[in-house]
Amino acid sequence: MTATKPVSAPAEERTLPPVDLAPLRRRRVRAALVQVACVLVSLFMVLPIVLVAFAALSTPDELAEFPKSFIPSDLTLDTLRGFVTSTGVLPAFGNSVLTGLYTVVLSLAIGAPAGYALARHAFRGRDTYQVFMLLVRALPIVVLSVPLATIFLRGGLYDTVAAVTLVHTALAMPTTVLITASIFVAVPTDLEEAARVFGCTRAETFRRVVLPLAIPGLAASAVFTFVLSWNEVLGAGVLTIGHRTLPAQVLVALADSPQSYRFAGGLVLVLPALLFIFLMRRYLLSMWGSRG
Repeated sequence: MTATKPVSAPAEERTLPPVDLAPLRRRRVRAALVQVACVLVSLFMVLPIVLVAFAALSTPDELAEFPKSFIPSDLTLDTLRGFVTSTGVLPAFGNSVLTGLYTVVLSLAIGAPAGYALARHAFRGRDTYQVFMLLVRALPIVVLSVPLATIFLRGGLYDTVAAVTLVHTALAMPTTVLITASIFVAVPTDLEEAARVFGCTRAETFRRVVLPLAIPGLAASAVFTFVLSWNEVLGAGVLTIGHRTLPAQVLVALADSPQSYRFAGGLVLVLPALLFIFLMRRYLLSMWGSRG
């Protein structure tokens, strides 16, 4: 008598253990909450700019109405065109652009090597040096305005773009050094050692290996420096008279101006900084300089 083998159940009749979908649901809920939070923060930051833009593109009569509509019924460029063509606005705009670009170049040219030295070399007093840089950044510009004006008057730099550039570079330098130092710390030292083995000098290693990998950090530092220089008004107002930057010119010229011109000046002040950030976004969103 032969033993019969037990017949196994078909594959479709086998019962599988239940799958716990709770972690997946929690992950999806967290992702949705993060997206909602990002949207709310973006709206919170964009809404004032949108309101200023609508006000700048409205007619003076519509601005005087109460209650005002959220979106103006008659958009016009007359107020904006009148502000741009006002006396001193275009020269001040050019001075602000030149000052911002010069400040970015000068601060990166000095701050990036300083940040690299801070990241790669252990020297006496390094921690104290970093704290000192933060304290310098915390020093208000109003304390330095009169001494700086005296120094620039004696040196022949008063009322020049170079004077404002030097002040803005000094204000941005601590943050530039600390940002670039944190980026250079994350760059692997093995790559530098490999470049040195293949015959690169220390300067060539820094230029060909380290800098391409640190582009996102340098871009973030450039954005911060340009926005700081573009928005700074007190130093530029004290150190210049005939070569004012745009914020200083707006502060002086729009004190007794109509409300519509004030909104137009606010929009003109915001747009260049947004444009600079838009141009630098490809480097900010890339990881270690990858542009793909």
